[in-house]
Amino acid sequence: MPDQRRHIPVLRPTVRVTTRPRPAARRQARQWATTPDSVQAWALYVDGVKADVDSLEVATERAKESEGFVWLGLKDPTDEDMASFARQFDLHPLAIEDAVEGHTRSKLEQFDDTLFCVISTVAYVDHEAVTETSEIVSTGQIMVFVGENFLLTVRRGDNTPLRSLRRQLERHPDELEVGPAYVFYKILDRVVDEYMAVVGEFEIDIDEVEEDIFSRQGTKEVDRVYNLKRELIEFKRSVVPLAAPLLALSTRSYPVIPEDTRAYFREVADHHTDSREAILSFDEVLSTILQAGMARISLEDNQDMRRLSAILGILAFPTTLGAVYGMNFDNMPELHTQYGYFVVLSIMVLGMLGCWFVFRQRRWI
Repeated sequence: MPDQRRHIPVLRPTVRVTTRPRPAARRQARQWATTPDSVQAWALYVDGVKADVDSLEVATERAKESEGFVWLGLKDPTDEDMASFARQFDLHPLAIEDAVEGHTRSKLEQFDDTLFCVISTVAYVDHEAVTETSEIVSTGQIMVFVGENFLLTVRRGDNTPLRSLRRQLERHPDELEVGPAYVFYKILDRVVDEYMAVVGEFEIDIDEVEEDIFSRQGTKEVDRVYNLKRELIEFKRSVVPLAAPLLALSTRSYPVIPEDTRAYFREVADHHTDSREAILSFDEVLSTILQAGMARISLEDNQDMRRLSAILGILAFPTTLGAVYGMNFDNMPELHTQYGYFVVLSIMVLGMLGCWFVFRQRRWI
């Protein structure tokens, strides 16, 4: 085996000349002369160990010769970058279109021998308290191309939990030795773990809002409940669609997914079900809290109307007497009595006190 590997570099130019025109080879060499800015990390893993190679082109060629697999990570690639990698890894144009445009629901598709998966990611945004304008969740996407000898990840947005995953796996060569399918599983597992972390933070926020909504000033917290529910809907839109891809991965056969790896995807699907059910329960809780808040607002509005009606009723008594004795008639006997003014004034005061007592008994004021 050592002698054969030493002769491989000598045979490669001959293979390229016979299988591809020389101008195309020169164009590819120029294309890979400089690594695109969208490339965040790349490596060739042979028997689970990171191999020492000079360039991404060499790593890709060695992977095609069944020497391990290439893990290439991109972030916000341009159309030109994706076109270059599409030719190198023989990716389907429809999958490339989704990877370039982004903003696609989580899904799983198979193109020939390549598996393409769109995964929505969610991260919790730290904040001191939930307000009517707080951003609680921030979303992103990971597009994963899984082949027999390569794994290509395309990240959109900053909330993609892959920064530490590569380093973690490199410390466990036995896991990387399984191949690209296992790395794909670890990506899904990491994303679903992030879902569960956000679920835990959401639960804390909901408990705080629920406590505040039933406080003395609870009616002022309705805007916070609206915002929390809006952010929960965004969270749900990112999480729920991943159920179908996970179900397919755990029940169907794919050429690039070994049969013994399917059990790992079933585990991820179970965890995803837990997070999805928690989100649905949160939605119901927030709806109940919102209804309770609106009921309190309606009750306080009715209380204000009763209070206003009571005040108008109290003022109506002296207003009526004043209007009667303010009429310009000569023949009004009470106008010429010695104590008429004091009698009418006393009646006004006593009438107002009587109305106040009645409304007070009925708790209108």
